[in-house]
Amino acid sequence: MDSTATASLASLWDEVSGTQPDPDLWVVIATLGAALAVVIPHGLWRVSRNAITIAHEGGHGLVALLTGRTLTGIRLHSDTSGLTVSRGKPHGLGMILTAAAGYTAPPLLGLGGASLLGSGRITLLLWLATALLLAMLVMIRNAYGALTMLVTGGLFVLVSWLAGPQVQAAFAYAVVWFLLIGGVRPAFELQAKRARGGAGDSDADQLSRLTHVPAGLWFFLFHAVSLCSLIGGGRWLLEM
Repeated sequence: MDSTATASLASLWDEVSGTQPDPDLWVVIATLGAALAVVIPHGLWRVSRNAITIAHEGGHGLVALLTGRTLTGIRLHSDTSGLTVSRGKPHGLGMILTAAAGYTAPPLLGLGGASLLGSGRITLLLWLATALLLAMLVMIRNAYGALTMLVTGGLFVLVSWLAGPQVQAAFAYAVVWFLLIGGVRPAFELQAKRARGGAGDSDADQLSRLTHVPAGLWFFLFHAVSLCSLIGGGRWLLEM
């Protein structure tokens, strides 16, 4: 019985970690268009930005754990803002990395996803994304956040388990394009809001207080990471 279970696990791992055929170029272009369509128009962006907030707050939470901080909870709000709370030293490298992880997380996740898709690992991408969403769900501390995570995670579960290979490929490419493109806009929005006198306690301001480096340089970092990720990830996705 143990050998049967081991063989089943090995077979499952081979299926998850194996490669799948690349979709047709028209699918890649169509999913790029779909991502642009939900990021550029303001009305759709107000809704789709919730997914970027999940990646943003998830980045804070993951880096907090990796740097030895204690993650106490994550909140997602209907205005697409969020809050991640962790305990630990209020200064030092761990706190700096945690604060810097928010705006860099969506484009870097997109870049990592593009790398997996470029190597044909569509199933692995979907399973990893599902696992991260389920792990993040445990740390959500408000009703709207829990509902958002259940809907998002449920969609990934349905596609990963029930959809055919072509639908899985199209979904995976759409998600990665969305992270790459959608990861560019928030830093520009925050910078514009600060220029109007708002968002005085943004991630960039917190980083400025922690490091004594001007907030403008942290914005430069956010823009550099998102734009370089978009260029690099886009090249991987378009290479057929």
